[in-house]
Amino acid sequence: MRNQGGRIFVTLLSVCALVALCAVSGAAQRRYRPRPYTKAQVDAVIRRVEDRADNFVRVFDNALDNSRLDGRMREDRLNERARELEQATNELRREFDRRERYADTRAEVNRCLNVATEINNVMRRRRLGGNAEQQWRMLRSELNALADVYGLARLR
Repeated sequence: MRNQGGRIFVTLLSVCALVALCAVSGAAQRRYRPRPYTKAQVDAVIRRVEDRADNFVRVFDNALDNSRLDGRMREDRLNERARELEQATNELRREFDRRERYADTRAEVNRCLNVATEINNVMRRRRLGGNAEQQWRMLRSELNALADVYGLARLR
């Protein structure tokens, strides 16, 4: 009889622990669910990304001209990547304006982030001057805000 009471107690304790674990797990999942955005809110983020990308391309080109990369193929490739990022943001804008739901432009946002990755790596490793670095920090911040909206990986 005593053994049966012990089994019931252990079973009850196990069930309570399982219920508590499920409740904590469910709360954690709800807490990290991305919040819904309006199309106008996403539009504002995209507008900031576009503006920052335009500024960055100009400043980045000047910074590369004043770096050890000046005149090298690497400089040309990096300038091309910066222009590609600017074009990707322009394409994102066109597709965003064309679509009814902002979520339908996730692929374009992903492309912007992929193009920005190489530039981000260069900006993390090299010192290209205060203005270029400041412009990149602002653009990266806006790109990360966009990544958060779409549930994509952020730039580090």
